[in-house]
Amino acid sequence: MWILVLQRLTIEALLDILYFPIWWYTGGLWHALLFCVDVLKEGNRNFAPGLWLQNIFVPMYGQYDWQGRIISFFMRAAQILARTVGLIIWLFVCIIFFLVWLVLPIVVVVGIFSFK
Repeated sequence: MWILVLQRLTIEALLDILYFPIWWYTGGLWHALLFCVDVLKEGNRNFAPGLWLQNIFVPMYGQYDWQGRIISFFMRAAQILARTVGLIIWLFVCIIFFLVWLVLPIVVVVGIFSFK
């Protein structure tokens, strides 16, 4: 009886090893893409340059005089610029993580076969 279990476990393990690259570049790739999109959405929620852009002409701290409006405009413009740059950097980090996901199995296989 235990020989049948051992055979079954061995066959399942070999099939899993053979199926792994197929899963990595189909279902796993889709999950990685969805994860990167979710991380990018979270970064957009954290940086929120659109929210700052909506309120660019609203005076800060209730300063409705012309000096307060000018200072508020330039402060918000600087915030929008900095947050947009931060979001673009965040996008590049997400793209790099996705590319690492694509290349990682190839690097591992090359590393295994080039090991001396």
